Amino acid sequence: MSKVPIKLEVNGETHEREVEPRMTLLDFIRNELNLTGTKEGCGEGDCGACTVVVDGSAVNACLMLAVEADRKEVLTIEGVADGDNLHPLQQAFIENGAIQCGFCTPGMILSAKTFLENNPRPTEQEVRVAIAGNLCRCTGYDKIVKSILAAAAG
Repeated sequence: MSKVPIKLEVNGETHEREVEPRMTLLDFIRNELNLTGTKEGCGEGDCGACTVVVDGSAVNACLMLAVEADRKEVLTIEGVADGDNLHPLQQAFIENGAIQCGFCTPGMILSAKTFLENNPRPTEQEVRVAIAGNLCRCTGYDKIVKSILAAAAG
């Protein structure tokens, strides 16, 4: 299979590669760029572990082809903090004990970040609906929801 050239911006840095047309964005991020914060859970778009932000929208990187991200801006968990300064969501997750095994955390934070950019003062119910596509088997969601609401409150 012949490779296809792509050019995209990931966490503010431009990357040009030739990829197989069937390569997922998840595999591109993890294997080509060595950004391993984005996790593969189910590989079917059901768990949200692979959530990244593409042109301002949260997407499941396991369902998007790398070629579909050509000429787009991608944000992974590695690009959320500002140097050594954690994003308010990251800090809230730590302060509220919302991280247990940590596997779902990158996708959860990116889903929440995108959500809060569009709804900066959500209700608890709105937060629960917004993260419904991100599964967590450890926390029971209460601490995650509390963290998102705390980050929203500033």
